[in-house]
Amino acid sequence: MFVAVTLIAVTLLVVVALLAAAAAAKLARLDGATYPQAVTRAATTFATVLTVAATVAAALATVAS
Repeated sequence: MFVAVTLIAVTLLVVVALLAAAAAAKLARLDGATYPQAVTRAATTFATVLTVAATVAAALATVAS
């Protein structure tokens, strides 16, 4: 059961990160950025969301133990 919940949570996190990256790329394009700049902003946003989630998970794991 724990494995299934973990997989669902990870999947949801990746979907949220992808949506944030797509929104960042769209906003960059609306701001006049070129496609490479928009992709760079999207990749940075994607990595940032995953990093923040990992940091929060590590902090929660530390508090829980």
